[in-house]
Amino acid sequence: MQDSRAALAREHGGMQLLWVQGDRLELRTRERRDGFLWDLQGWYGGDIDKIWVKSEGEGEWGRPLERAEVQALWSHAIGPWFDFQAGVRQDLNSPARTHAVIGVQGLAPYLFELDAAAFVSNKGDVTARIEAELDQRITQRLILQPRTELALSAQDIPELGVGAGIDHIETGLRLRYEFVPEFAPYVGVEQEWKVGRGADFSRAAGRDVSVTSVVFGLRFWF
Repeated sequence: MQDSRAALAREHGGMQLLWVQGDRLELRTRERRDGFLWDLQGWYGGDIDKIWVKSEGEGEWGRPLERAEVQALWSHAIGPWFDFQAGVRQDLNSPARTHAVIGVQGLAPYLFELDAAAFVSNKGDVTARIEAELDQRITQRLILQPRTELALSAQDIPELGVGAGIDHIETGLRLRYEFVPEFAPYVGVEQEWKVGRGADFSRAAGRDVSVTSVVFGLRFWF
């Protein structure tokens, strides 16, 4: 019976699986300067422990990347709805930094998808980021998704244009159509604000502190 018990455990949660999702792969139309953004993530593992890889970045056409990063994380289930995550993050844009990462990711009450993480860089900077989104089905295929992101810092980081406290806020609304669950183009609008000292750094660099973007993108998974 040992082989039978092992097969039963494997088929009911013990299997090793691979999942990849492009949560946001989009073009952004703004006043005077159009841009792009990617937000990709995936994992390999079982129902308790996984290896996650995440990558995010954005920029404007014809200019250096404004932000680009990749994370490699170990993830461990701490309950039915949430995973604890820890690992490293590497910034790919200049000036590059390497960060230790600790955070949680999962499904909050009322079906909010939540991803919250704190970062400590090799320069000693301490920052954090909280992302939340909610899928609201209008029909079986048409889905409205509000999304909010909040970035915080424990100190000013002038060389990165980051201010202490709340550095910037992003909130958006995307409407997608699922031709199949794995393939869904979308349109939407995104509003970004730099606040506090972060806004001061942006003004000094000649950047806008409030930006509205119309976005066209694709969400996929396999």
